[in-house]
Amino acid sequence: MTAAQQYQASDRPSMFSSLRVRNYRLFAAGQAVSNSGTWMQRLAQDWLVLKLTGSTMALGITTGLQFLPMLLFGLWGGAIADRYPKRRLLIATQTVMGLLAAVLAVLDLAGVVQVWHVWLLAVGLGLATAVDNPTRQSFVVEMVGRRDLPNAVSLNSANFQLGRIAGPALAGVLIAAIGTGWVFAVNALSFVAVILGLLAMRERELRPVEPVKREPGQLREALRYVRARPDLLATFALIGFIGTFGFNFAVTIGGFANQVFHAGPGAFGLLNTVFAVGSLGGALWAARRGRSRMRMLIGAALTFGLLSVLASVMPAYWAFALMLIPIGVAGITFNTAANSSVQLSVDAALRGRVMGLYMLVFMGGTPFGGPLVGWIAQAYGPRAALFFGGAVSAAAAVVVGLLLARHKRMRVRFAVRPHPAVRLVDASAGKSPARQPDPVPA
Repeated sequence: MTAAQQYQASDRPSMFSSLRVRNYRLFAAGQAVSNSGTWMQRLAQDWLVLKLTGSTMALGITTGLQFLPMLLFGLWGGAIADRYPKRRLLIATQTVMGLLAAVLAVLDLAGVVQVWHVWLLAVGLGLATAVDNPTRQSFVVEMVGRRDLPNAVSLNSANFQLGRIAGPALAGVLIAAIGTGWVFAVNALSFVAVILGLLAMRERELRPVEPVKREPGQLREALRYVRARPDLLATFALIGFIGTFGFNFAVTIGGFANQVFHAGPGAFGLLNTVFAVGSLGGALWAARRGRSRMRMLIGAALTFGLLSVLASVMPAYWAFALMLIPIGVAGITFNTAANSSVQLSVDAALRGRVMGLYMLVFMGGTPFGGPLVGWIAQAYGPRAALFFGGAVSAAAAVVVGLLLARHKRMRVRFAVRPHPAVRLVDASAGKSPARQPDPVPA
């Protein structure tokens, strides 16, 4: 092995390299507790809405209302992330989110909760999330630096999926045993772990970006920056279509459990857990990679869409459940590749606003996609809703890939050996000016 190869091997991140940073360990530990509580609440909230209304469309409206503030204020939330110290801002947003969970717990335990209460609190949670998400996303690089950023993003996703595994499984048991109200109360307490972790960080070990002073035109500056970057435009187009139409599993999995397979809360929780197992595997695999390329992003998006279409026709509960594993792998591969590539490619002073725009595009379409997919599930069945989301995701990947190839003067090549693959190659590669095309047979 040459000296250069030895350097590259030692420079390659390990699966858990970000955990060497103390501040990130504190952050990850707090998120592990909070993510479990958040997923417990998400399952309990979905089940509560179904119990109150019996409608998957109402479930879609709930999801849409929670993400509506991201559509309206996501870019503004990114501007706030650029203007203020991110650690202090996160303490404030996490406190608000914990209080909202506590209010829902009190209403449910008192037996007075109505669906409009859930919708109103979902909007409040969405407002806090509009600031929390871009702040949290852009805070990661301040804890670990640029070299470990892709690894930290992947571990964040793995952490999120661990909560997705533990949370729904525990929530299914608690809902059946003591009801949804206590699940909301547990989630409210889980935010304490995040706040304590943030307070315990060593500020001198952070790599803070100098806060940007408030000036006119800062939001337009971020939009101009993204518009001038074809790679960012392609990424944002993919996350927009897939986030709006593909990632509506709160609606589709609930519909499959309730309407297709006529299962109870335990089986509903198990479907969410199986999906999270696949996502966790994808996140840990992504943690070993370095920087992702655009072809991986497009390939993961296409795979996610095609697998979703295939899952929509699965005839039995266990067949559908097993299909959720590769869907989770493809979805989280797409997610982590998009997130880390955007963060690494933008100017530090604009990172909060660009990530605010990223989250706006990724989650802001849910107020339209969630109710639309819920309506399709209500009118034509959950199978049609999942098929629709997968087909749109796959079509978006194909169109974006072809447009990007045309912009870069590339062409698509399909390979069968030594293994199936899709590659983008230089359209002019291998051409000789002296060679004439073979004549076309008559």
